[in-house]
Amino acid sequence: MNNYSRCDIHTHTLYSRHAYSTLAENITEAADKGLELLGSADHFSSMLYGEPYDVRDYQYFLNCSIWPRVWKGVVLLRGAEADIVDLEGNLFGHNIGLESGITGASYDDPLTLKDLVFGELDYVVASIHNRSFARDASLAQTTQMYINVLHDPRVHVLGHVGRANVPFEVDEVLTCAKELGKLVEINEHTLAHQQRFSKSCQHIAERAAEIGTQIAVSSDAHFCAAIGGFNNVHTLLSTIHFPEELVATRSARAFLGSLEQSGVMPKALQLL
Repeated sequence: MNNYSRCDIHTHTLYSRHAYSTLAENITEAADKGLELLGSADHFSSMLYGEPYDVRDYQYFLNCSIWPRVWKGVVLLRGAEADIVDLEGNLFGHNIGLESGITGASYDDPLTLKDLVFGELDYVVASIHNRSFARDASLAQTTQMYINVLHDPRVHVLGHVGRANVPFEVDEVLTCAKELGKLVEINEHTLAHQQRFSKSCQHIAERAAEIGTQIAVSSDAHFCAAIGGFNNVHTLLSTIHFPEELVATRSARAFLGSLEQSGVMPKALQLL
C-alpha cells in the first residue's frame, strides 16, 4: 500500500500557529520516509489573525518563491489551505481589499488579499473549518458551494470534506471534480483523531472509486513526525479495494500530472 502515498500535499508549519515544526523539519521527515513530494499548505484563514486584516501578517506566502524546488531529494510545492467562508464558495481573503504592500507602498491596481496570496502559490486546498454559515443551508446550496469552489482556478483539492460536517450531494460534487481533473482529500488526521467521521470518509472514497474521481491521500500534519503517516487511510482504502490509479498522490509524477490536467499548475511536470 505504499504506492498510495509517495506524496504528502497537505502539511503545516509553525506559520499556522497551532502547528509545531519548521519547513526544514518537515522536508527532512519527508526525505527520511522516502516521500517523493511534499506540499506545504499552511492555513490561509481568519484562524491566524483577527480584524483589521493586515497584509504584513500574510507575507509568509508572498516570499515562498525562495523555497528550493527540490530539497533533500524531495519535490517541494507551495500551497495553502484556504477556508471556504460562505455558501457562494468564496475563499478567505476574497473581500479583503488591499491598498498597499508590506513596505507601505501603494498598489497601482486594487487587489484583494486572496488575489495577492494565490498568485504566489502552486495550488490551494479548500476546506471548511467554521461551518456556521452553512448551518441552515439546503443540500442544493451546499452542493453548489463545493462545485463553485472546484471551479476556482487555483483550487486543486477539496480538503477533509468527510469531517466538515456539512452534508452535500456526494455524487454531484465528485462528478464535478472528475470533470475538472481536481481531487477530493481522504485525510489521515480525520481518521486517526476524529473517528466519528470515518463512515462519511469511507462513503466518499467508495463513491469516488465508482465514479472514477481522483483522491489525494494527505496527513494534514501539524507536527513533523506526522508527515507521511497514512496508516488509517491505507486501511480504509485497502478495505474497500480502492483503485490505486485513482490516487493522485501515489507518486510525484501522478500528482504533478493531475496539477497539469486541471490547469492549476500548467507546467507542473517540469519540476521532475
